[in-house]
Amino acid sequence: MGRFLSRPRGHCLSLLLFATSALAGCQQNQASLEQIDTMSTASTAPASFQQTARLGKAWQADPGDIGKGIAYANGLQALGQVEQQMSVLKQLVERNPNNAKLAILYGKKLAQTGNAAAALPILERAAARPGADWRLHSALGSTYDQQGLYEKAQAEYNTALALQPNELSVLNNMGMSHALQGNLQQAETTLRQASLLPKASTQPRLRQNLALVVGLQGRFEEARKIASEDLPPSQVDANMAYLQKMLSQPNTWQQLAKSEPG
Repeated sequence: MGRFLSRPRGHCLSLLLFATSALAGCQQNQASLEQIDTMSTASTAPASFQQTARLGKAWQADPGDIGKGIAYANGLQALGQVEQQMSVLKQLVERNPNNAKLAILYGKKLAQTGNAAAALPILERAAARPGADWRLHSALGSTYDQQGLYEKAQAEYNTALALQPNELSVLNNMGMSHALQGNLQQAETTLRQASLLPKASTQPRLRQNLALVVGLQGRFEEARKIASEDLPPSQVDANMAYLQKMLSQPNTWQQLAKSEPG
């Protein structure tokens, strides 16, 4: 993990999207679900124009086919053709309006390309349907956070937690939402409660977020101790120095809250 806040809000929001890429129980075949997961983790394998063109022809013959569409979008992403990739994903979502996992993927991709506002109606429609999964509510909450709609985000996280109690990824998101809102004490309380859960020992990101929130309150030695559980001393020193420098500047919190998402 790099510095806590190289671009303050952007870094926090990258953590808010922690563990929201997978969704079980969709009414699609297994191959299609695996294709969506492959897309969400962004393959770095080289792609050729010829191969991608063949994938495009196969998908255009059946533009509602999720497996073919995701394969084509993967190829476009590997070639750096983001606009075309997003167009394919948009058409897939429009032709498969009940596929919540696909809605999450498209919403995340929109948010990553700076279009969180466009992701909202897609995720809102999906989350409003009966049987919406907790991951969908968490993804919607993360998107609300990127728009500065913290109370709405926290309501979605509460819904997700009602469906999946003590889910660490949602508690992490909730804590960081409070932090972005400026409520550092509540953020700390939420993250500390999460860190006491059995599976928290395997989640270094959760501890680093707790260290971040403690450090933002000026308790650097305590933050250093928490951060040292997962990071080497040199990186901990760099993080603490950066936090101290950031907090010494005027309007630090306003800059944190208004920075563009990364």
